[in-house]
Amino acid sequence: MSPLKVDFLPPVIARRGSPLRAPENTLESFIAARQDGAIWIETDVKLTADGIPVLIHDDTLNRTTSGRGAVADMTWAEMQTLDAGSWFNPAFSQSRVLSLAELLAFSCTSGMRLMMELRPSPGRTQATAMVTLIEASKLWPESAPPPLISSFDTDALMIAAQLHPDWPRGLILNEWRNDWAELVVLTQASTISVNEALLTPERLASLYRTPVSVLAYTVNDPARAKELLKSGVSAVYSDNVGAVIRP
Repeated sequence: MSPLKVDFLPPVIARRGSPLRAPENTLESFIAARQDGAIWIETDVKLTADGIPVLIHDDTLNRTTSGRGAVADMTWAEMQTLDAGSWFNPAFSQSRVLSLAELLAFSCTSGMRLMMELRPSPGRTQATAMVTLIEASKLWPESAPPPLISSFDTDALMIAAQLHPDWPRGLILNEWRNDWAELVVLTQASTISVNEALLTPERLASLYRTPVSVLAYTVNDPARAKELLKSGVSAVYSDNVGAVIRP
């Protein structure tokens, strides 16, 4: 099966929104990314204790909220009481953890494209993939371009392929894998995202020989972004969206 086509224009993905301007994965951060000129926004999805998909990168609440402990141990009602912005700047003390449903609504009304990274808490791969895909498919309008489902977790991507084969998937690598081509086939991926520090000319050449789109993360230097895009990378993830889009 040929990979599903995904277009990235402009070729910059706002990683967790615009986290140099606002606390990551909050509504304020995604609004800032739109203001910076992004069309694509990327976020991280985990499940609360009561099975609500929420947007948070870490397994624990400690770094980006006023809470403590594991995300998987807190209910959605409890999570709504947390401050998700003061760690970044006291001006964002009213920011809160977003549910996936809230981001889907924002993405649809704003016309922004969405990359949902499945980041299951330990032992919750199947539940995270299934609940996220089922909820997203209920809320996402058929007339809108589909979201891209990405993950480091190949099992999560395989579940996504079974539940929603018509939505594109993206494999993410944080370490170079010599078997990356087999993983792309296994997950039926349309994109492969690679830590930009791993992208030597030789590795890029091997990636370009496949039909999947190559994405690089995290690229905050406009000159490095320009270099990678000129070489053939389809898009870069960035925290510095405005500067990379308009260097």
